[in-house]
Amino acid sequence: MSPVANEPEPNQPQQDGPAPNEPAPKQPAPKQPAPNQPGPNQPAATVEPPAERHRPDRTLLAILAAIAVLVVVALIVVFTRGEPAPVDEATPAGVVQRYSAAVIAGDEAAAAAYLTDAAKSRCNNLEPAAADNLRVTLVSTTERPASADVKVLITVSEAGGPFGSAEYQMEDVFDLVKTGDKWLIDSAPWQLTVCPNPAVKR
Repeated sequence: MSPVANEPEPNQPQQDGPAPNEPAPKQPAPKQPAPNQPGPNQPAATVEPPAERHRPDRTLLAILAAIAVLVVVALIVVFTRGEPAPVDEATPAGVVQRYSAAVIAGDEAAAAAYLTDAAKSRCNNLEPAAADNLRVTLVSTTERPASADVKVLITVSEAGGPFGSAEYQMEDVFDLVKTGDKWLIDSAPWQLTVCPNPAVKR
């Protein structure tokens, strides 16, 4: 019998590799790099630091602080308007300030405590202006050893009229004399003159 076809001879070496009709073994697929990871030939990605928070502008903060201070000062002025700081009562200006406040408040007994005996006994026939419509502002003080002059600005407000309330101003002078260690008013502007009861004592 003739040898079987394709059967190798006893001494013939077998060929390496797959048989002609056998498929080639599968090669493992190359691994793909994970997302956000560099490949073997790619440079490493730069990791960006988190964005820094924007710091507020110092100039803006200074402006806001200045505005807040101005608002506070304005409120203080509004709420303290009409309440001037008291002047030392031992000075001529302090005596005039307290006397004028007593007259405007309608307290003639308190006002009389700042008058000399001569001033208490002097009264004129002029009707004084309505005290609640008066404002008195210090202009200047001239002080001498035994006498003093205190110049003031008197503002009088009058209601009514076709255009509403009106105001007028005038300067006048308080004359004071030194009695012992106290200053007393010897004469006052007519708008601030009081005629106390003679029984009222200093």
